[in-house]
Amino acid sequence: MTMKTKQELIAQIVALLNEVIEVEEKETEAVSKPSVPVEMLTIKECTQAVSGLSEHTVRQLIAQDKIPYIRTGQGKRGKILISKAALLEYLGGAA
Repeated sequence: MTMKTKQELIAQIVALLNEVIEVEEKETEAVSKPSVPVEMLTIKECTQAVSGLSEHTVRQLIAQDKIPYIRTGQGKRGKILISKAALLEYLGGAA
């Protein structure tokens, strides 16, 4: 294999790697930028959004890690927020 052939192969490999990197960057940008803002609900708002759902049930789902949540503030007194989409997805799958 001549030096010229080796350099051509290396150039082709570099071009392919650059294409892969560009595709991965585009996929990462698409994932990191949600097109729709996330609607977060408090426990009380969850019960208002879904009829028949009690605060106790929502708290049990949180304690059992069945629905994702975030706690704002510090410690146990922080407000618990739940994604409306995640709640509805869980309840839709549980039915």
